[in-house]
Amino acid sequence: MTNNADVPVAETSAQPRTASPAEMRRILASSFMGSAIEYYDFLLYAMAAALVFGPLFFAGSSPGVATFASFGTLAVGYFARPLGGVIFGHFGDLVGRKTVLVISMLMMGVGTVAIGLLPGSAQIGMLAPILLVVLRIVQGLALGGEWGGAVLMALEHAPDRKRGFAASFANMGGPVGVLSATLLFSAMTLLPRAQFLAWGWRIPFLLSALLIAVGLVIRLKVSESPLFQELEAKVEERKTPVVELFVHSPRALLLGFLAAMSIFTLSGMVTVWAVSFAVQNGANQTGVLNAKAIGAVGALLTIILGARLSDRFGRRPVLLAGVGAAVLSALPIVWLTSTGTVLGYGAAVILGQLCQGLIIGPFGAYVAELFPTRLRYTGASVAYQGAGAIAGGLTPMAATGVLLLTGGNILVLGIAWMATLLISGLAVLLSREGRDKDLRRI
Repeated sequence: MTNNADVPVAETSAQPRTASPAEMRRILASSFMGSAIEYYDFLLYAMAAALVFGPLFFAGSSPGVATFASFGTLAVGYFARPLGGVIFGHFGDLVGRKTVLVISMLMMGVGTVAIGLLPGSAQIGMLAPILLVVLRIVQGLALGGEWGGAVLMALEHAPDRKRGFAASFANMGGPVGVLSATLLFSAMTLLPRAQFLAWGWRIPFLLSALLIAVGLVIRLKVSESPLFQELEAKVEERKTPVVELFVHSPRALLLGFLAAMSIFTLSGMVTVWAVSFAVQNGANQTGVLNAKAIGAVGALLTIILGARLSDRFGRRPVLLAGVGAAVLSALPIVWLTSTGTVLGYGAAVILGQLCQGLIIGPFGAYVAELFPTRLRYTGASVAYQGAGAIAGGLTPMAATGVLLLTGGNILVLGIAWMATLLISGLAVLLSREGRDKDLRRI
């Protein structure tokens, strides 16, 4: 099948400049720090949704209904991510990567701090869950714009043979954000239950303001993408990126979306649903969160490994290895979680995070290399965040629903999860390898 976007519009063959070593360090630090902050903020919400928001914002409901409703607000943020990808991607492809990345970081910080200050339903009634949903949408829009821009700033400054590793710095920030959020939230759970629900859970949300200040200082010092500057200098009239994306790059968009599903089903199952399920089955809450932190370290290691391997062997082989490992691990992960022990959940989350890291490592470069410069921010963001909305947003709810409908049959749940992972593997198989492609000519 021929993709019209494979032929660039007014993109030159001259070699764009690459960043100096000092400049490259700032760019990689910006991508890493920005992603770490965004995922810190986003994962705080996921943990609070699993452990706090049910009784706090849906008081009076049964535990099962409150958990389901809480996961529903979690899903809203995921659904907002593709819209954020469209909005930020559109402007990132038209006016530049740097400006929209600064805005996305500010939005995420404001939304997270506001959640930390939000009264519960006992104080302001139905207004509490309504405001919670609004702030969750703000978070989702911000994260929808962050990931694609952070990946592109690193990738488009990097030498060709180091694109995979450079792009992975945005992905490395994710586990660090998860680790930081998990450790802080875990420390707060050591408080008496009443104090934890009253104010303890709010502290990590409010601390986000300090992280945002540090991140902005770093981000404001980086330079604009040289590939974008080259395109801007050569192209006099620009078309609407999101329209052009769906007209000229539907195949690339679909394959990137389906491949990204594997990342978000792993995240939704292992770091959200499994936390709630393990605790409900008797596992110690603090122990579960500590195990989750260990899993984040494992993910960081395999992200680095996967990115390095992708620069040597290609994106597709590494992605297929990661997805294949996840397929084989799905049933063991579900069973280990169902044991209701910290040890069982710990083994499950480490296994899942190792698989996820191997997929995430090369994924930034993989999805960016599917699109030309003029559509790259929009295309990479919509593909990735669209998968986040569907797989990430619905997975915890779907897993809970499957267990409710089947009377707790974990075998059915595991098989359904395996099926979604196999679809992602097929998408990678149908993709073209991008490691050796000239980013100005695909």
